[in-house]
Amino acid sequence: MSSPAPSLAASLVQSVDWLAIAPPTIAAVVGLAVLVADLFVAEHRKALLGWTSVAGLAAATLLLLPLLDGDRSTFCLTGDAAVCSYTADRFTLVIQFLVLGGALLAALLSVTALKDARRELPEGEYWFLLLSSAAGAALLPASRDLATLIVALEVASLPAFALVGLKHGDRRSSEAALKFFLSSVTATAVSLMGISFLYASTGTLYLTQIADRVQSVDGQLQTLAHTGVVLTLVGFAFKTAAVPFHFWVPDTYVGAPLPIAAYLSVIGKAVGFTGLILVTVVALPSYADVWGPALAALAALTMTVGNAGALRQQATRAYSAVRLLAWSSVGQAGYLLVPIAAAAYSGDAEKSIGSTVAYALMYGAVNLGAFAVAALVGRTKSLNRVADYRGLYASSPLPALLLAFFLLCLAGLPPGIIGLFAKVTVFSAAVDASLGWLAVVMAVNVVIALFYYLQWTALLFRAPEGEPEKHRVPAPLTAAIALTGVLGIALSGAPQLVLRFTDTGLF
Repeated sequence: MSSPAPSLAASLVQSVDWLAIAPPTIAAVVGLAVLVADLFVAEHRKALLGWTSVAGLAAATLLLLPLLDGDRSTFCLTGDAAVCSYTADRFTLVIQFLVLGGALLAALLSVTALKDARRELPEGEYWFLLLSSAAGAALLPASRDLATLIVALEVASLPAFALVGLKHGDRRSSEAALKFFLSSVTATAVSLMGISFLYASTGTLYLTQIADRVQSVDGQLQTLAHTGVVLTLVGFAFKTAAVPFHFWVPDTYVGAPLPIAAYLSVIGKAVGFTGLILVTVVALPSYADVWGPALAALAALTMTVGNAGALRQQATRAYSAVRLLAWSSVGQAGYLLVPIAAAAYSGDAEKSIGSTVAYALMYGAVNLGAFAVAALVGRTKSLNRVADYRGLYASSPLPALLLAFFLLCLAGLPPGIIGLFAKVTVFSAAVDASLGWLAVVMAVNVVIALFYYLQWTALLFRAPEGEPEKHRVPAPLTAAIALTGVLGIALSGAPQLVLRFTDTGLF
């Protein structure tokens, strides 16, 4: 008599869709290869590690193209192919494009930064950590169960701590890494406790199953479920740097290597907001009456405190350009929260989420461009103060014009049409959801932000003090500035393409 064991074993074996998981896998594999190669590559040829990493991120980004033909899922529940841990749908691909494209631009900035600071930053470890973080960030939008979501979140975050504190002998860098680490560990602990409560009350970690079961939780477990929802939301609010969980941002950005500050400002935000979208809109739509008002209040508070913090920098005589961008990024996080909050009230949640993703794409392109020009100025001005940008047009006309364009995009003023379009899209999401008070708060904050953006822009074209200092632009830095500039200008010419691209099909 034959044993049933082989057939049972066969039923538990799953086939892996390697094409679906290719983008994060390529980033992880190249990271490991670079770490091993660092042991054998001679010191004068370390630059090869950087270009290998750039090529790996470019290949991972290009591998998104074959996935556009339809949704793909893998690591599915045995007996139910519709419940999976990894799904490469439209939402996943758009966020992965933002993450991998942003990591690629950060890598181009890093090639130049490492060449200038080779003694302070170990190259092999740097590239391994950057690629590992990018792999985790690319995995996160595809995660469709809470365990995979938390693992992806930590894979994206843990290498980032080390990157922030990687400068040898730099006290600011170590302090920034410690603040970042403590805030993130707290967020993870709170999230894990919330997730454990949700699992205990629903008996599943899969997002779609939680959405079904959390509505009919046994009466004795309802308090546990409610507590789990609140703790999970608080944990992800930490990850998005929403106020009052933003305290680590300014010091971390200033203390980190500038390419890592640029990376955190875009990819770090994408990770936090993606996780928040998956937890709220996909897993907990029945708790919209809880997370909707909470996120609306966080959005108003975050944009107001962020812009107020940026204005306070004006009172400091030698305020840092990177610190100003850090406070600006806190304010921008508030705008990104608006459509997610609106999804709780709107009859078309997909449109609201599309507004957040569209704004994230715009913000990612122009903010990385602003950091790229900041990296150029920082080559000759180590303090990188806003005052150092005075007369930049006289010495470097094209970078100055592009920085002015990026700042106008962030402010939402022509000719930065893509910035204006993105802000109108977010504003419309609030109005359509009958959140008029939040739309008013946003409009007031946009006006407040005009002051510091326009002041910095005007400084670029003022007469320089003394002889204009010429800025030599290395090829990788030129590529990063050019790519962000072309993308921003092209999208300003056809802003409707962003909404078409961000038609996520999440639901």
